[in-house]
Amino acid sequence: MRIALYQPEIAGNVGAILRLAACFGVPVDIIMPTGFAFSDTRLRRAAMDYGAAADVTRHANFDAFDAARRAEGRRLLLMSSHASQRLPDVGFHENDVLLMGSESAGVPDAVRDLADIRVRIPMAPGFRSLNIAVSTGIAIAEALRQTGRFPQ
Repeated sequence: MRIALYQPEIAGNVGAILRLAACFGVPVDIIMPTGFAFSDTRLRRAAMDYGAAADVTRHANFDAFDAARRAEGRRLLLMSSHASQRLPDVGFHENDVLLMGSESAGVPDAVRDLADIRVRIPMAPGFRSLNIAVSTGIAIAEALRQTGRFPQ
């Protein structure tokens, strides 16, 4: 299981996701460019001392990320508030990659169309989206639960 962040814009969100990933033992792919310097103090503050423990791979662009993912035979699951497939209805595999779009724009249509599955987290009526770090936590917890990969 891996988490992938498509051109993230907010250092604090990435820091929180790196902390989550370190705690759950899940590697993170960051698809460049980011909307902040990777040495940003907000990133370090949100990740706290967990950031150094996170397994992070940076990719120059989506094509580089996608080539690596395909070479490893991993499915791409795009988390999107516009998807029709509900998170509780998805059957996760151990080698899936959960792709989170950028905070303001999600992913381009070409990236969306490459996803093997597009997944949304169901919410109460009248609400459109969750914070990306919260969404990542919800999605990765369900994926780890299903695949029996929660840390002991």
